[in-house]
Amino acid sequence: MTITPARPAPLLRPLAALLGSLLWAAALMAPPLAEAAKPVPTVAPRDDDAPDTVTYGRRDDVLALAAEIAQQQTLDAEWVTEALAQARFVPAVAKLMQPPPPGTAKNWAAYRARFVEPRRIRAGVAFWQAHATTLQAAERRYGVPAAIVVGIVGVESIYGQQMGRFRVLDALATLSLDFPRDARRDRSAFFREELGLFLAHCRRQGLDPLEPRGSYAGAAGMPQFMPSALAKYAIDFDGDGHIDLAGSAADVIGSVAHYLASFGWQAGMPTHHAVAVPVDAGDRAVLLGPDILPSFTAAEFTERGARLDAAGLRHVGPMALVELQNGAAAPSYVAGTANFYAITRYNWSSYYAMAVIDLGQAVAAAAKPPSTALRDGPPKPKPGAKASRASPKAN
Repeated sequence: MTITPARPAPLLRPLAALLGSLLWAAALMAPPLAEAAKPVPTVAPRDDDAPDTVTYGRRDDVLALAAEIAQQQTLDAEWVTEALAQARFVPAVAKLMQPPPPGTAKNWAAYRARFVEPRRIRAGVAFWQAHATTLQAAERRYGVPAAIVVGIVGVESIYGQQMGRFRVLDALATLSLDFPRDARRDRSAFFREELGLFLAHCRRQGLDPLEPRGSYAGAAGMPQFMPSALAKYAIDFDGDGHIDLAGSAADVIGSVAHYLASFGWQAGMPTHHAVAVPVDAGDRAVLLGPDILPSFTAAEFTERGARLDAAGLRHVGPMALVELQNGAAAPSYVAGTANFYAITRYNWSSYYAMAVIDLGQAVAAAAKPPSTALRDGPPKPKPGAKASRASPKAN
């Protein structure tokens, strides 16, 4: 018996032909096996501190910012646009703007040790001796002691040795256009204003905006002025017709003294007084409530159980109970005056203010001739130091 092969049904013939054509086309389009197995190239990760050559160019947001700055600062729009087009995005700037990890303990002793140390003291003595006449002139005009000015310049830049490595234009452009999204709050508007003031300063002073260097936040010069401080408080103290906070020590000294005087510095007033805090936690909390803002008289300190030294009891004017944490150790406390508060307007930190004060005092002590130091009495004991065994003691 012969079996005849079955033929496809008439309706299925076109479908079979179409399927065969599709399979043939797929086979033709498929790459060879060797080519399909070729690895996909990857871009090597780059270090955050490596030089970045990505310029902002003429992005839409850059052009809009340039037009805004030109209008606000009355600058040539094309000049501003060209300057911003050459600004570079710097990843390290955005990274450094991040807040410290939560739970990071403050430590006054460690903070102080960063600034009141031999290198800064030696550099401060040299700065003071080289510019003693200018420091005296600034004190006569503004009432700010030389030790405070010297302390600020030392903390900020080690008297010009460390003024920052970032182009100010790049730092301010990065924080204006690409402020970190995971920061606690968006401060891009602040930096946009600072960028405009920086460009206006460069235009007025005939500076190339690509040249000035400063911190990751855009502060520059020996006193690390932000552009807004430069516009309001920087002065030409050497009278040469230009304001130069990177190269003119006279302009630096005059500008720092002028800044503090503008924030209420009072000639002859101490910055702080020694104080023992109240034992009662409630009284202590009341005195600590206003933070560093002077709010209580000497009598009110006493009423709350705080014990001021003799000079503090005689102090006229409000004071603040300032707490300086020491990690796991007990905090340190001072009664800060209006002049202490004035220093915190330079940098909003009580730790910063105390570092400035202590560095200035250390430089002053090192700069004095031995005979003068002896006339001022014995050195003050360090916090926590034990009393000398040689001290007179009743038996």
